[in-house]
Amino acid sequence: MDYMTIKEAAKKWGLSERRIQEICTLNKVPGVMKFGREWAIPKDAEKPTDKRVKTGKYIKS
Repeated sequence: MDYMTIKEAAKKWGLSERRIQEICTLNKVPGVMKFGREWAIPKDAEKPTDKRVKTGKYIKS
């Protein structure tokens, strides 16, 4: 299986490197692994959906 780095994933998905780190920490990407301080993200992994509230209003569900 091929893997990509945080930097490659950030460029591919159009997100910041810090956001990718947070996504990996929260296990939002299946198959992600951490080796010491580095993350290994599967190359075929899809960008997870962003469930953060962007409107400034809280959504009741």
